[in-house]
Amino acid sequence: MKKTIISIMALAFILTGCGKDEAPAASTNTAAETQAPVVKSDKKIILITPEKIGLNPFFAQEDEGVKKAAAEFGVEVKTVESTDASAIEQNLRAAVAENYDLIITSSFESEDALKKVAAENPTKSFAIIDTVVDLPNVRSVGFREHEAAYLLGAAAGFATKKNIVGMVAAMDIPLIKKYTVGFAEGLKSTNPDAEFIVNYVGSFTDPVKAKELALTQFSQGADFIAAASAVGDLGVFEAAKEKGFFTSGQDIDRTVSDPEHIVLSQLKGTDTVAYQTVKDFVNGTFEFGAVAYGLKEDGVGLTFVTKDSKSALSPFIGQENVDKVKAIRDDIVSGKITVKNPLE
Repeated sequence: MKKTIISIMALAFILTGCGKDEAPAASTNTAAETQAPVVKSDKKIILITPEKIGLNPFFAQEDEGVKKAAAEFGVEVKTVESTDASAIEQNLRAAVAENYDLIITSSFESEDALKKVAAENPTKSFAIIDTVVDLPNVRSVGFREHEAAYLLGAAAGFATKKNIVGMVAAMDIPLIKKYTVGFAEGLKSTNPDAEFIVNYVGSFTDPVKAKELALTQFSQGADFIAAASAVGDLGVFEAAKEKGFFTSGQDIDRTVSDPEHIVLSQLKGTDTVAYQTVKDFVNGTFEFGAVAYGLKEDGVGLTFVTKDSKSALSPFIGQENVDKVKAIRDDIVSGKITVKNPLE
């Protein structure tokens, strides 16, 4: 949930040193198979993450998405992990020097670097995931996270036994309001009497502080505390296991790691949008401008409601409540319920 101009040779070294080439998958068809072989594309596509992938599933999923597209469409892709904020611009410039056909990056951390590099290279094609850069040669891929957060809040409202629900969020910045406000509105819609406590870690990478805040919310009576602090979520999960409260994860299905305490996960398909971005580019349907993926496009969701899980459903949530939240999901998709984007 990061800027200096260097020579062409140095730029190439950065890509070579930090990147991971992904060759197109070879066909494994046998004589008995009828599946058509992969047609190799001459396109070169690069994904540049704003930080090391590490423990953040957000970036790991993007990497998986471009690799899936590479195998399916025979396109050459590479993933480059930026080591710090200054490396983002260096890696973008290196990708331009290496003549990649499409350069994909991600997150608000990359905004300033991309604005600069894309503006200086107007004939190059760029894409950025999870934020908006308003330039004619950039495709901005966003999410309607507030829709999934609304579902999570609605589920918490049904499930809480103490009528006190918390959230440990990363930072008090506009993007995070899509999580906090969406959740609060969903909670209010199903349980107007429930109290909502929200605290901010001040970082995306601080499990210690996140755990401390979760423990404080638990001491205030919260029996469900949503984790929305990226790597900090690990601290919330640790606190839940120690104290026995219930929590939820983000981006991927976190319930599988501790289904007794992590009872839901707000899903964000960064793998889906990375795959779709490559697919559109290879197939000639790629367009610049802003696009957004929500519940209707399967870009966001909630475990047990929009996606099955390998975990058993927690009795704290219960199938009856899942069915009620599924009905809310259907009403959002149909337009019967409108979840307002707090940033608009």
